[in-house]
Amino acid sequence: MSRFIEIVEVGPRDGLQNEKVLISTEDKVAFIARLEAAGAKRLETVSFVHPGRVPQMADAEAVMAALPPASEVTRIGLVLNQRGWDRAVATGVDQANVSIAASDGFALKNSGLTVAQQVEMLAEIVGRSHNMGGGPGSGPSVTAIISTVWGCPFDGEVSDDQVEALVRDVAALGVKEIGLADTIGVGDPWAVRRKVEIARKAAPDVTLRLHFHDTRNTALANVFAGVEAGIDFIDASVGGIGGCPFAPGATGNVATEDVVYMLHRAGFETGYDLDALIETARWIGEKLGRPAPSALSRAGGWPKA
Repeated sequence: MSRFIEIVEVGPRDGLQNEKVLISTEDKVAFIARLEAAGAKRLETVSFVHPGRVPQMADAEAVMAALPPASEVTRIGLVLNQRGWDRAVATGVDQANVSIAASDGFALKNSGLTVAQQVEMLAEIVGRSHNMGGGPGSGPSVTAIISTVWGCPFDGEVSDDQVEALVRDVAALGVKEIGLADTIGVGDPWAVRRKVEIARKAAPDVTLRLHFHDTRNTALANVFAGVEAGIDFIDASVGGIGGCPFAPGATGNVATEDVVYMLHRAGFETGYDLDALIETARWIGEKLGRPAPSALSRAGGWPKA
């Protein structure tokens, strides 16, 4: 059996949140349906942030209400605070990605909290999650996504010590999965391997997930480095769309179809239909009024059928 790499599709959330064109609720639901049909088993569908700050995500409740039940799929909502957690619970998402930052500069811009205050906020959410009892129908599970692991647009470099301390603090709360995010696309493959090793030592019992932006054309190389370091969970956005509205110059995510192509060529399994991903990338590009930036949406797969 080939090694399986789970790609968490983030296009409906991280992909659309930084786009100038506002996609209708109907098209968002169609987008999610296309991605699930292409093989996505875990995907970020919505973001529970203030609609005044991220208007692209203002219809989170409407999107979740319009999605048909799918027991074999995990649908994720992004959460920044207690209010976001309450909204996530009310809509019935399967999982809540609680976003915190490794740097105070970005933490304050993103949520108005320091890193230490974000950890306190996460602790409260984890406590509330545990109080719901666990099990089916009792509320979303909690994962933590640590942004700016490889660099902050306001504070500059983020040290290994900062990452190590934060990963240890988050793991101590009982969080079972931690995402390490290169929010502004400044990481390199060697730094990826180093910080993965640091995070693994700080939290040996936690599942690590990686999230890369292709701002400086290093995202695929960083995915390779992460997989080589033993990571089996990678975030990606179909078409390579997206970015962070709170990080100046942070352009799109690594493209799902580009990652799938690379992994399939190397003999890994992902469960995705590459042709369906390429078609979906082109479709969302049309909805956004511009071609999707991914390589595969332009060139197609190979060998040709």
